[in-house]
Amino acid sequence: MNTLEHLFKKNRAWAESINQQDPEFFTRLSKLQAPEYLWIGCSDSRVPSNELIDLAPGEVFVHRNIANMVVHTDLNCLSVIQYAVDVLKVKHIIVCGHYGCGGIKAALDDQDHGLIDNWLGHIKDVGRLNESALSGLNPGEKIDRLCELNIIEQVSNVCKSSIVKNAWQRGAELSIHGWIYNIENGILNDIIKTPISGLEQT
Repeated sequence: MNTLEHLFKKNRAWAESINQQDPEFFTRLSKLQAPEYLWIGCSDSRVPSNELIDLAPGEVFVHRNIANMVVHTDLNCLSVIQYAVDVLKVKHIIVCGHYGCGGIKAALDDQDHGLIDNWLGHIKDVGRLNESALSGLNPGEKIDRLCELNIIEQVSNVCKSSIVKNAWQRGAELSIHGWIYNIENGILNDIIKTPISGLEQT
């Protein structure tokens, strides 16, 4: 039986390393969760949120799903946003996708993938709404451009959610960002350029 004991050993080594650097770290962490950031990212194992922005545990509240989607019928994602905004009082929501996203590729390849096709339909809609921007591109360029367009669409979905709109009406200090990660060089880029805040909505 494989009990994954090697992962427990890695965990103990990690905890010991943290304790050596900062003996009070876990005591502080256990008493308070007060991140300033909500990260909505892709489930891809190569895109670990905390590591990309070099922040410690407790500094980023995270939700991940295939292709970093914010769907208005997804109660899981909406519950995370609601908790982050109304309870944790985060100041920034970051929607972060990545180039070469498998979910984007699958949405474009026009094959049967089973259950996930219901999820990929939302990405297909983004492609349909941006058909002119995608026409004439080679397959690799088309995937990467749809990755970018999908981020823009999901940022819009965050902004249109009742949770965020209500927070802005209350005067909450809350900005929405759209980023993309390049797995080939480890660099993040800002797709939206200017964060969206409640000031633009008034």
